[in-house]
Formats: sequence, C-alpha cells, structure tokens
Amino acid sequence: MTGTGASGAKSAVEWLASVAPDPDACRWEWERNPHGVALLPAGRRWDVLILPGELGYPTLDVLTRLVDRPGPVLADFGESRIGFFVPPGTAARWIGTGVRSAGTGTWIVVPYPGRSTGGVRWLVAPDGVGTLNDASLLELAMHEAAGRLARREGGGGAV
Repeated sequence: MTGTGASGAKSAVEWLASVAPDPDACRWEWERNPHGVALLPAGRRWDVLILPGELGYPTLDVLTRLVDRPGPVLADFGESRIGFFVPPGTAARWIGTGVRSAGTGTWIVVPYPGRSTGGVRWLVAPDGVGTLNDASLLELAMHEAAGRLARREGGGGAV
C-alpha cells in the first residue's frame, strides 16, 4: 500500500477535487462525511479501469515491478474490485473481458487521500501532480497476472 505525506495528501485532495462540479462542496463533503468519501466524475482528468479483485491485486503486484510508482489505485467495499486510474479517454477505447470502465458520464466513489475509510480505500494514493497508470503497461501487467493465475489454477505449480 502506497500513501502520500501530509503535503502530498493536500495536493492530492486539490487534484481530485478539481474535477468536482463544486470543488469546495467536495472538500466539505470529505471533511464532514462520516465515511470520508465523495462522488467524483470520471472522464475529466482520469478514467478508471475496474478489475475483479482476484486479478486486480496480482496486476498491481506486476505493475509495481514495472514502474517506480504506479498511478492511483482503489479497492472497493470487500476488495472485490480494484480500480486503476488511467488517462481520460481510455475507458471509451478499452476492450477487455471482465474489465469494467468508468469514463465520461460516470461517477466514482473516492475516499479522502491519506485517510482510511470503512469501505473504499486507496491502495496507491494520488500523488497530487496527476500521475496516472499507463494503459499499455497496465494491459501488460494484466496479461502477466492472468497468465500466473491460469498456471496456478491449471496445476502448473508455484509461479
């Protein structure tokens, strides 16, 4: 799990809130909502590719070996889905079985950076400068993770 320092969390808050129709209301909601979440529109600064948890966690493991610091990654309630923040427009072009996407016209439940909530949480918090996951590297990481899972399920032994 990767977090941000106090100044990084503040800049991450500003970066995330900048997509809200009313950034001040977004920050107010984060501060006062007992769940510490806000609903933000996808498609402006980022899209989200949503993988099932059983593929998402291994994909994140592979991705962290490919890059120094991945872009933002969320885990949902029960950690059954993992959301990777990718450049805007990715959702409209993405073709992949079992991968859901959130782009223009969709909204994402987003926790306050740097705080734990009871449900959705950051596995990799935003860095505040807009770093996103590269869709091509994410796809490569998914393929590698899926291959490892298939070998395990097929009795191919430890990977």
